[in-house]
Amino acid sequence: MMVLSASSVYAYMNLNGDSYYFVKRQSVFLVAGVIAAFVLARARLRTLRLLAWIGLGVAFVLLILTYTPLGVTVNGNANWVRLGSSYLQLQPSEFAKLAMIMWGADVLARKKKLLDQPRHLLVPFLPASMLLVLLVVFQGDMGTAVIMMGIIGGILWIIGTPMRLLGLMFALVVTAVAALTITQPSRMRRFLGFLNPTDGIDGVNMQATVGQYALATGGWWGVGLGASRQKWGSLPEAHTDYIFAVIGEELGLFGALTVLALFLILGYAGIRIALRSDHLFYRIAASGVTIWFLFQGLVNLCVVLRLLPVLGVPLPMLSYGGSALLANLLALGVLINCARNEPEARQLLAARRRRPQPKMTTVVGSRRG
Repeated sequence: MMVLSASSVYAYMNLNGDSYYFVKRQSVFLVAGVIAAFVLARARLRTLRLLAWIGLGVAFVLLILTYTPLGVTVNGNANWVRLGSSYLQLQPSEFAKLAMIMWGADVLARKKKLLDQPRHLLVPFLPASMLLVLLVVFQGDMGTAVIMMGIIGGILWIIGTPMRLLGLMFALVVTAVAALTITQPSRMRRFLGFLNPTDGIDGVNMQATVGQYALATGGWWGVGLGASRQKWGSLPEAHTDYIFAVIGEELGLFGALTVLALFLILGYAGIRIALRSDHLFYRIAASGVTIWFLFQGLVNLCVVLRLLPVLGVPLPMLSYGGSALLANLLALGVLINCARNEPEARQLLAARRRRPQPKMTTVVGSRRG
């Protein structure tokens, strides 16, 4: 609904008057994602572990393809790959997040008895994950790389990595982000614009300023669904990175707080599933998916609220993007699978399978004479 509202004007003006262009594309990925999530939610543990290794291999291949003629550059980031036609255009880094979580859950679960040793905590999970991150960094997509590093750090914290190692890793990540920012003029302009909000309102700070205008004009209940003024050319990326600004403008503080409440509910459910899981694979997988959604959602909201520089990170579930939506739904399917494999849930499902089915009996009477 919000993708349609936020994208209709841009689509009408730039895509031959088809206001439904983006929502139709999003609907295709929505249907495919729901079906795939349904299958993943009912997959066995052995199947999930196999898919984790396959997914990691596919993620590496797709990320490497972005460096070939099949790669497509969008907004300065070469993080897309075109498969067959412009309609089949995927962002491999979105699927790499889920592959990294599931593969890490499998590897670390198999090393359960060795996780008290730092070497087994970090190898091979950290080198393989960092290779994925480097492939994303060299695409120019620092925002996605930051999200992936957050997921890696969260998983390592959950399995008991010593704080001194996590502190060292955090320092290295901050240093790397600072170096990437300083060496890239466009990133440096965004950072300096964040430090000086009143400078370059018509330039580097335009998007952040217009996003604030949208939120400010929403009031308590908003200007009405579909009635956003800022999406009429003022707010770039209204249907992607800044969709929360359109939600705040059209649905007001009530709509914005509803979105926050839904993310908190999802986070609570994910943490509850992880705590109740008695198998390390499910615990790590549920934790990784929950960290992904909450951390990426927090970064996007902080950018829209001007608490962070612009990073180009979409809002999970809501922003336009077929690859992001499909990857999010696949991750939800994995989270539901973890919930179905909690001890109490397994007992309940087993009891339902053992429950005798009622038999239909037919009484046939006969007439004499």
